[in-house]
Amino acid sequence: MPVILGIESSCDDTSAAISVDGVIMSNVVANQSIHAAYGGVVPELASRVHQQNIIPAVQQALLNAKVSKNDIDAVAFTRGPGLLGSLLVGVSFAKAFALAQNLPLIEVNHMQAHVLAHFIDEPKPKFPFMCLTVSGGHTQIILVKDYFDMEIIGQTMDDAAGEAMDKTSKILGLPYPGGPLIDKHARLGNREAFKFPEPNIPAYDFSFSGLKTSILYFIRDNVAADPDFLTNRMDDICASVEYRIVTILLNKLKKAALAYGIKDIALAGGVSANTGLRQGLTELCQKMGWNCFIPQFQYCTDNAGMIAIAGHYKYLNNDFVGQNVAPLARMPFN
Repeated sequence: MPVILGIESSCDDTSAAISVDGVIMSNVVANQSIHAAYGGVVPELASRVHQQNIIPAVQQALLNAKVSKNDIDAVAFTRGPGLLGSLLVGVSFAKAFALAQNLPLIEVNHMQAHVLAHFIDEPKPKFPFMCLTVSGGHTQIILVKDYFDMEIIGQTMDDAAGEAMDKTSKILGLPYPGGPLIDKHARLGNREAFKFPEPNIPAYDFSFSGLKTSILYFIRDNVAADPDFLTNRMDDICASVEYRIVTILLNKLKKAALAYGIKDIALAGGVSANTGLRQGLTELCQKMGWNCFIPQFQYCTDNAGMIAIAGHYKYLNNDFVGQNVAPLARMPFN
């Protein structure tokens, strides 16, 4: 019955979680509000706040799970990808904790952990399944053959879907973080109000740079013609932008699932918290007769629960690393 301490610090959320025999007993996330003043994550500030949050987060995770540091069997941590300074805080803490307690270390790929979040709660997908992983930095279609046998069959050629939403929110003058605000406005708008282009990208890859440019010119031209355009049509703009991003994602996912004959379809990553995407995938799966899997909201955004569950399966495989391990801003998927 392994007890795993999970540590996540890849961007601006400091998180610690406890897994007991593959069951997440606690999942503590400390957010960083300091970045709102700058309209985005400032790496240096993020790493400094991680230093302030990491110990309280771990203490709270232990308390919530009703275990002590002496009960821990291994420490799992995000090695990458992510912001190097932020990763360094989490990796350093994990190494120090493991060294002090004489525990093994387990490195975890952040993007693989998003996929494995589906094994925290029931129902769980069956292998092989297909996972659309969407975040601020990544957009991938992953064929999942086993817990750590995953193949990226499609990914963005430039910008991620989450980045497209974030940049759109800046263009619209919405405060940071803008993604949830676009989602909020979209729920009140008409998604058919405005038409935005869908890029013609081969196979199962994505591109969102052209869409961002199209949105920028659309806003520029309409504001020039009507200074009150954003105020009067904010809900419709957000709904139309979100709908186009969602349809781009789901059209590619549908194409890939049909080509590979996969009927268990999963959604992961921070953008999987988006209401339009969750609803769109649910409706697509119902229409196609597929099984749909979406994690709880707390396991969609960056969190240590997914790190701990990944660590659990790696622990069972005796997949450990030494104290010389270092963070990787760009970590290979396999």
